[in-house]
Amino acid sequence: MPTRFRVWGQYGLFTRPEMKVEKVSYDIITPSAARGICDAIFWHPGLRWVIDRIIVCNPIRFTSVRRNEVKAVVNSRAARTVMEGRGNGSLYIATPNEIQQRASLLLRDVSYVIEAHFEMTDKAAPSDNPGKFQDIIKRRLERGQCYSMPYFGTREFPVHFRRCTELPPCPDVLKGTKDLGWMLWDMDFSDPKNITPKFFRAQLVDGVMTVPPPESREVRG
Repeated sequence: MPTRFRVWGQYGLFTRPEMKVEKVSYDIITPSAARGICDAIFWHPGLRWVIDRIIVCNPIRFTSVRRNEVKAVVNSRAARTVMEGRGNGSLYIATPNEIQQRASLLLRDVSYVIEAHFEMTDKAAPSDNPGKFQDIIKRRLERGQCYSMPYFGTREFPVHFRRCTELPPCPDVLKGTKDLGWMLWDMDFSDPKNITPKFFRAQLVDGVMTVPPPESREVRG
């Protein structure tokens, strides 16, 4: 039985991997980001979330902002050497020296309905069952509970959420079919030593994006 999450927020940034320097968002939330929101609300080793559909509730709008970022990271090997007393160096980043401004193309006034279901895994306890998990999820959505604060692509853009009992009408500007191009489906964690991204050809039909299942030929690595 699918669960519907109504999620909304001021901004969203679902970065296209082909953009190397300036961050540019996909037109809508990606299935991997939607799964991350579901995990933040209710995660359990005995279940795995599968995203079925994403319903876009607001017109797609972009805005450009400039954000302060650091252009370097602490070198773990050098830090280990210093901590072991075998060399000299810094264990921190001096922000005034490493800061730089980068432009980001964000989504604004984002609102979606995430339609998802969960599958039981082999890590479920004997007392775990779908009915039990369904009741817990429903209760958490109604109370606004989460294990960690969900966010739209980056932690700067938190998600408001609640249980969706009725689908909103499709905005006029989203009616029809729109090709969204290749979109990140999710990361393949089947081999921990070789985690790879998977993509699919996304389409928005009357404001609804149907996400292909993991075994679909539409999902390509």
